[in-house]
Amino acid sequence: MQLPKITPLAVFLLLPVMWLKASPTPPVVLKQGMVITRSMTVKKGIYAINGFDSLNRPVILISGNNITVDFNNAMLQGSNDKQLPNAFYGLAVLIKGNNITLKNAKITGFKVALMAEGCTNLVIENSDLSYNYRQKLQSNWLREDVSDWMSYHHNEKDEWLRYGAGIYLKDCSKSVIRNNTITGGQCALMMMRSNDGMITENDFSFNSAIGIGMYRSSRNNILHNKLDFNVRGYSHGFYHRGQDSAGILVFEQCNDNVFAWNSVTHGGDGFFLWAGQTTMDSGEGGCNNNYVYKNDFSYAPTNGVEITFSKNKIIENIINGCDHGIWGGYSWQTSITGNTFENNRIGIAIEHGQHNNISSNQFENNKLAAIKLWARKTQPADWGYANKRDTRSMNYDFWNNSFKNESIAFDLTLTDDIILDENKYETVKTTIKKDSSVTNLAIDPENISDTTTVIPGILNTWKLNRIPATTFKKGRDQMKITEWGPYNYRYPFLFLKKIDSNGVYHFDVLGPKGKFKIKRSKDLRNISMSEGPLPAEITAQKNGVDVQINLEYIGEAFTGQFGKDHPANMVYDFGFRDFQPEIYWHVNWYKWDSAHNPNKNYEQFQTVYNNNPVKTEQTKKIDYTWWGAIGKNMPADSFAIVATGTVEVEKGNYIVSVTADDLVKIFIDGKPVIDFWDVSKYKYDEDTHHEATIPLNGKHTIRIEQVENSGYATLIFKLIPHNNR
Repeated sequence: MQLPKITPLAVFLLLPVMWLKASPTPPVVLKQGMVITRSMTVKKGIYAINGFDSLNRPVILISGNNITVDFNNAMLQGSNDKQLPNAFYGLAVLIKGNNITLKNAKITGFKVALMAEGCTNLVIENSDLSYNYRQKLQSNWLREDVSDWMSYHHNEKDEWLRYGAGIYLKDCSKSVIRNNTITGGQCALMMMRSNDGMITENDFSFNSAIGIGMYRSSRNNILHNKLDFNVRGYSHGFYHRGQDSAGILVFEQCNDNVFAWNSVTHGGDGFFLWAGQTTMDSGEGGCNNNYVYKNDFSYAPTNGVEITFSKNKIIENIINGCDHGIWGGYSWQTSITGNTFENNRIGIAIEHGQHNNISSNQFENNKLAAIKLWARKTQPADWGYANKRDTRSMNYDFWNNSFKNESIAFDLTLTDDIILDENKYETVKTTIKKDSSVTNLAIDPENISDTTTVIPGILNTWKLNRIPATTFKKGRDQMKITEWGPYNYRYPFLFLKKIDSNGVYHFDVLGPKGKFKIKRSKDLRNISMSEGPLPAEITAQKNGVDVQINLEYIGEAFTGQFGKDHPANMVYDFGFRDFQPEIYWHVNWYKWDSAHNPNKNYEQFQTVYNNNPVKTEQTKKIDYTWWGAIGKNMPADSFAIVATGTVEVEKGNYIVSVTADDLVKIFIDGKPVIDFWDVSKYKYDEDTHHEATIPLNGKHTIRIEQVENSGYATLIFKLIPHNNR
């Protein structure tokens, strides 16, 4: 066949067409409401674009198949009309489709930075989704506030979104989330019904709640990530509650996942696994067959690893310096092998566990006991799990564990069929503590169970087979919780450690390398030092009701608490304020009955105030918490409080702040400023907190009415200058 000739003229005419076809597509400018349906590169820059009020409308929608969007390190910045992260709103990017890659993005200032729905083969890589939504915490150095507690027990209707997220995956499969950073937020990566993913080489640290959260998500590989300091609810030396924060959260029927070589230190829990409400109601299922291998779960205020109502394998992890190394309530057919437990309050604590194998672990210097097993004599009658399953504590094999410098190696109660074989003891005061409720205890029998575990194939081939290196100091004392979450030691900060009984404030002056100087102070005397290098410690004596201390910093460049970059050698102002106006409160407690039910008829209920109070008190502070009765021979439920006081303040705007369980009204000068009197609106712990900003000047009367229906009760009142924030 003879090929046609191409003349020089034809070549000349074809050149423009060939050039146009080969030329790159110019970078695209981002706009609100933009829909991306093809591959593109974003023009580099800062895009200050606010989100919509609803998470159903993204700023940017990426929709289709086989699309790559390169943000080119452009920044999408939302909530530009807000200053504080608890007011951030909107969804930045929504992805729908298959084989979509998003890379090199910077997204900040949104309730949710990135959401993907129904995607297969999604890739999110090399992106920074930091400094998005986070709650303002109400707990302080001395006591916690119940409104800071979180609940992840339900997410069928995306209830988790109320906490915001850096990345939220819903109904996604085979996703790759690689080499991303999410810090300075509340929740980093949250996964809903998302399976077969690869989550690796990310840094999701220093968030106020969750590093990685999973709900009904299975067969995912979580490998070689930094998930440190995802924590709240901790004040060193005062309380260690965690408030359900965690480095890794695994809830509701998550199975066959692999968690390996992750650094998960200083989390409320390191690893927090709960079978789910489905299992609690039916007795079936759980979060089962998850493989937790060679991670570091140290320095958790509560549990290094919490695994409940499920069967899993916890293999060769480091679990030091926690309250409990492992809390394994109702665990069954679980292997705990080759782990290190040092300097915990209790190494392993399991209630109502069954058929568990605990072997080749090392225990050293755990305060109360290395291992504690126990059971309750009865279970709640209305609890589905206990009604449908055998919940006795029984069938344990302990083989080849080593115990050193332990007060008690085994603390056993109401447990049957225990084998102790070839365990080693060095400087152990009590090897076995037990009572008559422990039955069928065998020590060093001839035949024991097989303790071999099969390692998932991914762990034999994965190259990054080590825990990623970190640079921060370690230890529970390094967790310093601010009103916005864990302090990251990267910006200048004046941290209040405590106020002692003599009214002396104890501060740490923290931050990057540099120097500080006190510019001014109010209602403080005997300040121990006025300037110096960071870090430093300062003490000062309280000398009034409006304690203020303002400092300036000069030194290295840094990124501030809310994500703003500050250049080196430029003056940066920071400080502390503690406003505690004198209010002399008169507090009365009243009992109410069904005929005066405050939930049904407020006017009728008010007549109980005509009765004699069951308790009366004068106090300078409204700060009450009860887990039972309000006093000896006093009610625990169905009571009301009326607190009245007078305050005098300088002219300005003030935040009236209250945490109350269950109902509350606040009046100032007889006018209502807070009215939360509908119990149906009380769904979560965060619903107990209420605020209002009002102008005040001079003397004012304050009246608080609070109602407790049943259970836990609290009433905490604060008056805060608006510019305190």
